[in-house]
Amino acid sequence: MQRTFFAAVLAATLAATALPASAQLIEQVTPPKLKWSFAGPFGRYDQGQLQRGFKIYREVCANCHSLEMVAFRNLADPGGPGFTEAQAEAVAAEYKIKDLDDQGNQIERAGRPADYFPAPFANELAAKAANGGTAPPDMSTLAKARGYQRGFPWFVFDMVTQFQEQGPDYIAAIVDGFKEAPKGVTLPPGAHYNEYFPGHAIAMPPPLQPGQVTYDDGSPQTIEQYSKDVAAFLMWAAEPHLDARKRIGFQVMIFLLVFAGLMYFTKKKVWSDAH
Repeated sequence: MQRTFFAAVLAATLAATALPASAQLIEQVTPPKLKWSFAGPFGRYDQGQLQRGFKIYREVCANCHSLEMVAFRNLADPGGPGFTEAQAEAVAAEYKIKDLDDQGNQIERAGRPADYFPAPFANELAAKAANGGTAPPDMSTLAKARGYQRGFPWFVFDMVTQFQEQGPDYIAAIVDGFKEAPKGVTLPPGAHYNEYFPGHAIAMPPPLQPGQVTYDDGSPQTIEQYSKDVAAFLMWAAEPHLDARKRIGFQVMIFLLVFAGLMYFTKKKVWSDAH
């Protein structure tokens, strides 16, 4: 009986490790695992990096991608890019928001902190028409919606280390993964070769070039740095309360440990006479 059980476990393990070679419907190269300031149970967002990432989104990504679940006021929220309320208001005022006046007529007005980032296109059909038939995805939750499978046995360690940076790793790899197509590889019309995109044919052209976005803090103006910064910003957009969540989680763990100790000694005190 024991031999049968161990044989079944061994067969399942071998099948899991062999799965990528035969059962993946879409080929995907595993993105490199990057170091992030917000990784781990005590990680926190880097305000400077979030501000650089926001600048890339604002100057480059916003031309095609929306950020419809993020409001201008969120830029001044604790744990975010660190803008003041006045700075967030100034950013909002640079955008034109479609609204209705008191008579119900459609107007355009300057943005307010309570407004959300407007989409670059009027609707999905307009987005498809402007991008070769494929509508660019909204970036509000992109860092949580995109990712990759780390496979066995890494997902076991991920549960212990709380690894949850697949999204930023994937986004950074995509932005920095544009290459010349290898010999013998034929891409569909309008597609571009990307090393880390599933199938390697992506409709989005290379969005960034070295020196395209000017940094004021002296950070390298390279595609590698751009990709990390915008990925970190999109992680914040998808999970803006990460710092608070980790802080509260740590406090809860301390409370549970103290509470468990008190309950243990209380039980010993109450039941001491019974022994």
